[in-house]
Amino acid sequence: MDRLRAFEVFAAVVGRGSFTRAADTLDTSPANVTRYINELEAHLGTRLLNRSSRKLSLTESGEALYERSKSILEEVADAEALASSATLQPRGRLRINAPLSFGIHQLAPLWPRFMQSYPEVELDISLTDRLVDIVEEGYDLAIRISRAGPATHAARKLAASNNIVCASPAYLKQHGEPRVPADLEAHRCLGYTYAATANEWHFVDEQARPHMVRVNYVMHTNNGDTAREAALAGQGIIWQPAFLIGDDLRAGRLVPVLPGYRMPDIDVLAVYPSRRHLSAKVRVMVDFLVDAFKAAPPWYTPPAPAPARRRVK
Repeated sequence: MDRLRAFEVFAAVVGRGSFTRAADTLDTSPANVTRYINELEAHLGTRLLNRSSRKLSLTESGEALYERSKSILEEVADAEALASSATLQPRGRLRINAPLSFGIHQLAPLWPRFMQSYPEVELDISLTDRLVDIVEEGYDLAIRISRAGPATHAARKLAASNNIVCASPAYLKQHGEPRVPADLEAHRCLGYTYAATANEWHFVDEQARPHMVRVNYVMHTNNGDTAREAALAGQGIIWQPAFLIGDDLRAGRLVPVLPGYRMPDIDVLAVYPSRRHLSAKVRVMVDFLVDAFKAAPPWYTPPAPAPARRRVK
């Protein structure tokens, strides 16, 4: 028995004073109304209504249940209205998880704009490079840097970023510049702990042929900024996304290597549990981020390799 529905039927019978009128109000049949009342009385082990051919009257137990039923149904209606308004109006706490470096460099400048536009949304931002379970850990939204979208959650692409292999001018002056991926085996490399391919660096050449090299790490870290600082200090070769090292490349503090080879691009994704019944606060945040990154220029575009000179005989 659906007890909440039974309370609703019982309250309608009392309020309308008739099984038939209650059935009309609830858009069901008098037989269904009778069934619910009989099941409710059997469940409670007491008679709720005195029935006669002319009118209905409440027993003492029926009077107590009627007052409580009205209160319960009012609370349910209030809860439904609150949940519905949360779906329509962006408000309440919004828990977001994002990678540490991306969250600091790219997202932090955006939050004040969002807060000004949606003052009833309370942002709760958590930054970690660890891959979180957004459902188990109670997040409404996560920003993921990934080469493949999530298999079990909904996602919208915010932007794409190229991965670039680079080193400082001081490192290249001391150790030389790798010309092909296999040369990296003889170099000091700085690794990222959460990279899906561990110490295997994957490239494609200008003919789209794949190349893989296993590098030797002198350091690996779970944070991109830490690897970046070591590379800036001349301690090795890194690969990092352009959104993190684009300014260093443009300023010449880091220099891209291996012209003619490139790593696969990665996507910046907004990930959330489901597209169904999406709350207003998540919907407006996703739309806000899509719009914020839509007009963003590329973080860094490597220069095209110089064309080979033709030899004159």
